[in-house]
Amino acid sequence: MTSPCKAHSADLPALLPTTRRGFLTAALTGAALTLTPMTFAAADSGTSTKTITGHLDPGAADFVYLPVDVPAGVNRISVSYTYSKPSVPSGLLSNACDIGMFDERGTDLQGKGFRGWSGGFRTEFTISASDATPGYLPGPIGKGTWNVILGPYQVSEQGMDYTVTVTLEHGPDGAPYRPQYPAQAVPGRGAGWYRGDAHLHTVYSDGKRTPEEVAAGARAARLDFMISTDHNTPASHGVWGPLAGNDLLILTGEEVTTRNGHYLALGLEPGEWIDWRYRARDKGFEDAAQLIHSKGGLVVPAHPYCPYVACRWKFGYGDADAVEVWTGPWTVDDESSVNTWDSMLVESARTNGRWLPAMGNSDAHSAPQVIGWPHNVVNAAALSHDAVLEGIRSGRSWIAESADITLDFTVKSGGKTAGIGERLDVAHDAPVTVTAAIGGVPNGVVRFITDEGQTQQITLPASGRGTSTWLTTAQLVAYIRVEVRHPKGDGTSGSGTEMGPNLPLGPMAALTNPIFLGSK
Repeated sequence: MTSPCKAHSADLPALLPTTRRGFLTAALTGAALTLTPMTFAAADSGTSTKTITGHLDPGAADFVYLPVDVPAGVNRISVSYTYSKPSVPSGLLSNACDIGMFDERGTDLQGKGFRGWSGGFRTEFTISASDATPGYLPGPIGKGTWNVILGPYQVSEQGMDYTVTVTLEHGPDGAPYRPQYPAQAVPGRGAGWYRGDAHLHTVYSDGKRTPEEVAAGARAARLDFMISTDHNTPASHGVWGPLAGNDLLILTGEEVTTRNGHYLALGLEPGEWIDWRYRARDKGFEDAAQLIHSKGGLVVPAHPYCPYVACRWKFGYGDADAVEVWTGPWTVDDESSVNTWDSMLVESARTNGRWLPAMGNSDAHSAPQVIGWPHNVVNAAALSHDAVLEGIRSGRSWIAESADITLDFTVKSGGKTAGIGERLDVAHDAPVTVTAAIGGVPNGVVRFITDEGQTQQITLPASGRGTSTWLTTAQLVAYIRVEVRHPKGDGTSGSGTEMGPNLPLGPMAALTNPIFLGSK
């Protein structure tokens, strides 16, 4: 892959001289700023420390690179940083700055030099051959130019003052780090419906749970699989091996956090890293999606209507394999995601084109966020990497708020039956019986949704169990999907057709992918 920005390439323009502030002034090209290198003298032992200070104005580059010329004989590099956080009026953005590291192999987009990223979660990190701060990759400290990378994604109107301190330690390397990757399949688990959360964070990015705590949380939620998706780094991949088992498949991935939205790279090869240094106006996302697909992974835009800075999805859905329409406890942005997804289903039905399955994940970072709220229930040929990803890719899945909820959704006509994610190939006027059996949602509201909108609604009893049926034809309906809602805050079911300032329905308890009717 090639970089869309010359500042990531070897042919950088000449650097400018040092300013009166003692800061290392730099050349700005595209979306990156490269500073004058920090140099260290060679040594056989001991430590060497240097510090720079600088200032960024509003509108600063997306990424600021501080080259560090590392001499031979270094066995550990440590970095710390601070930046100003001025008070700003309500409604304006204050400063926020991420940090990461590239080694002597360079900073090219999707290159080999990546050594770690901690976003804004840590103020310091260290890397050596035998260990590294979570989020960073252990390995030898090679001679050459390393780069500290700053990501000032919010700069206040006052600008951002920052300080970076780099310390080199000299001496022989320790014992090399040995990653322990998780197995890619659970033996003896054949075809079935498997529950899994595919969006989880640990202390290896901005989560507060250790991998041990995340694995324990997945088991407590009665999940069969989970996918590790720390932000912009594969550093946790090598710790999951001992935490997986015959009761829990652990797959590796990444939440790729760009300036124009986040997406999940699911099912990456253990240790595989996906670059995030591009915007929607660049070609980086298309290249990254192609790389993920070539490795057998999935591209899933995450929380597309998240209102936080840089979270809202801006890349379109042409390269996506699914879309995360439900993230954590149900909120208004999830309503928007489901509505957009449903419109895309209508478009795919109209054009006989590819349709995009829906996913739901917890995006759990720390308590009180609940692992598995929600999660995916996937029809897979086995409890394995390939089978689970294929079940998600094909839309043979539904989303549950918890493992207490059960759902069976089918359509039948003339001896033919189809389930979630499938197509019932019938004549346009043949009668089709639609059936949804639900459990675990007391007083829940079951809705049948088609390309025309809601067509059927029933309320479940206090036991939370019930069955809803409906008769239709392929002439009337291109697809059918099911939503199960909790009652509204006032205890009523809502009709789904009310207009006004309040949400017309209660929080989601379960959501299925569609079943299509008629010949394709």
